[in-house]
Amino acid sequence: MKKIALWGICFTTLLSSCTPAPDLASDAVSDAVTGPVARRELPRPPGAELDPPGVEPEEGFVQDAKAFQWPGSLQPGSEADRDGPHMRRIRERGRLIVGVDQSQYLLSYRDATRGDLRGFEVDLAHEIASDMFGDPDTVDFRFVDSASRTNALQSGDVDIVIRTMSITPERVKVIDFSTPYLNSYVRVLVPRDRGVQSVDDLPGKTICVADGTNVMNLVRERFGQSAVLRTRSWSDCLMALQQFQADAVVGDDSVLAGMVAQDPLAQIFSDRLASQRYAVGVPKGHDDVVRQVNSTIERIRSDGTWNAMYNEWLKRSLSESWLPRQTYREEEDS
Repeated sequence: MKKIALWGICFTTLLSSCTPAPDLASDAVSDAVTGPVARRELPRPPGAELDPPGVEPEEGFVQDAKAFQWPGSLQPGSEADRDGPHMRRIRERGRLIVGVDQSQYLLSYRDATRGDLRGFEVDLAHEIASDMFGDPDTVDFRFVDSASRTNALQSGDVDIVIRTMSITPERVKVIDFSTPYLNSYVRVLVPRDRGVQSVDDLPGKTICVADGTNVMNLVRERFGQSAVLRTRSWSDCLMALQQFQADAVVGDDSVLAGMVAQDPLAQIFSDRLASQRYAVGVPKGHDDVVRQVNSTIERIRSDGTWNAMYNEWLKRSLSESWLPRQTYREEEDS
């Protein structure tokens, strides 16, 4: 009986280490898992969609942040510049409403033991609230998925979004951004036991990407021969990988680092597919809020808070990152 119980634990928690990895390129799964089962019958994460190879990327997408000549954010400005109608509305409410994730380990996740949100991006939200109200806890967190980040800002459901939101040409047309607060690279994560030894092995494999991210277009451009599993969150991609629904995850290494921290059987390839710049998303035209957020980013840059946040959450998991340079546009004197 003890042997049976131990096998049950092994099967549910470390499936990939206890059974031979099925060949996802074929139409059937190995007998070692549940017997001959058609691939289409395997359960996917809720809301996940599998796109066949050959889907074209969206027109006009920019593969790398360096290729997009973003003019920059607004200068922090004076105290008067940060005291506009949108900031007054937030102060009158008495709380800052921030759109975040709740499942990106190390960045923004719900701690099951403490019952609260923790991570690098959560700390950034607290710092912004502290500068607005003098109290870091005057913040309400609202969960937004990757596909709804822009809509949440446009609809007024949140004041700002701090959710691994990279600056892209499409997004700057409809929302505004702060100066970047974190740089990241797009890389590939794979299980160590799945037979994928390098990026060159990915064509023909199934790649998982969170829907609504700009990484989707990069994958379709770079790996057109691969099927793409679109999930509602990055944590669902990790689940799909562990359940043999995907062979690899392509995403920002700041996100992938959290997956490796949770699954010792996963590894990240060193190849850089693109660079990303994360910034705080703000509704279009809310200049006073942008300036206030940039004031906080300037403060944590100069007083050592950014370094402390990075060392606590990401230093041990990312192979490299750095404090992003300030990126401000030229403004005419009023």
